[in-house]
Amino acid sequence: MRSRLQGLFAVYKPPGLKRKHLRDTGLNAGKPPAPEQRVRFLLGAVEGSEEKELTLTATSVPSLTNHPLVCGPAFTHFKVGVEHRLDAQASGVLVLGVGRGCRLLTDMYNAHLTKDYTVRGLLGKATDDFCEDGRLVEKTTYDHVTREKLDRILAVIQGSHQKALGMYSNLNLKTQEAYEMAVRGLIRPMNKSPMLITGIRCLHFAPPEFLVEVQCMHETQKELRKLVHEIGLELKTTAVCSQVRHTRDGIFTLDSALLRTQWDLHSIQDAIQTTAPRVAAELEKSLSPGLDTKQLPSPGWSWDSQVPSSALGLERDARQQLLGQWVDK
Repeated sequence: MRSRLQGLFAVYKPPGLKRKHLRDTGLNAGKPPAPEQRVRFLLGAVEGSEEKELTLTATSVPSLTNHPLVCGPAFTHFKVGVEHRLDAQASGVLVLGVGRGCRLLTDMYNAHLTKDYTVRGLLGKATDDFCEDGRLVEKTTYDHVTREKLDRILAVIQGSHQKALGMYSNLNLKTQEAYEMAVRGLIRPMNKSPMLITGIRCLHFAPPEFLVEVQCMHETQKELRKLVHEIGLELKTTAVCSQVRHTRDGIFTLDSALLRTQWDLHSIQDAIQTTAPRVAAELEKSLSPGLDTKQLPSPGWSWDSQVPSSALGLERDARQQLLGQWVDK
């Protein structure tokens, strides 16, 4: 059983829950089972009798065949690692590693995989920490803001970040190698970089509220909240962030994330076995040939090697725009 608990799986983190509490809940929150009981007939005096007469009495006693003092503790503490940090206010997909899966978390970080978020904004006010419940700093009007203006601002943001992506990738965009990497969607920053947005679009607009989907890498939730604030400034008003939801982390989506009621041993085992081949395929595609393939699951699994793109198509749209730069040239 322990050999099946080696790999990666995703859980859904609700808002208001710290990741440390979530990490320690589930595998390491279980209690050892109570010792089994056996019925023994023991000699004892008859209650209420003045005579010293002994009789056999049925008594339940612990079984020594599986007692912890005989065969050792039945519960083992598992090493659980967290791939990406979500603050207490954010919610969504959180990838965890168990056992040797903790080393795969480092490989996922080095692969610079993109992540999807849905960010909800509220026009008309500004706070000190860009959150809706922060200290109010300013109130503004927003009657002049339209969906068309918001879409134009988002297109400018995406274009500027795509230029930065080419710079941090250390690639000559005029070469055949860069073109082929763009076709495969493998243009990634080589080292650490600021937050890079590969795709952004508005999903819902009903002033004062609006909902934006962001595909990015090297981000923090605070930077995403600040992005909402900057969008408000570009629209000649103010805006605060009311919700940050992590919807995809590499190959892990909301559909593959375990809910709170599924944080048990068997559900986690099934999730690890289901995602292991896809994790191996994604890391093999994204990392350099120097990757230690001994850490990856065997390729003999029966699975579809094609990793699905973003559910909302942002990655495909960003890739097409990058390819359009070569066509224009």
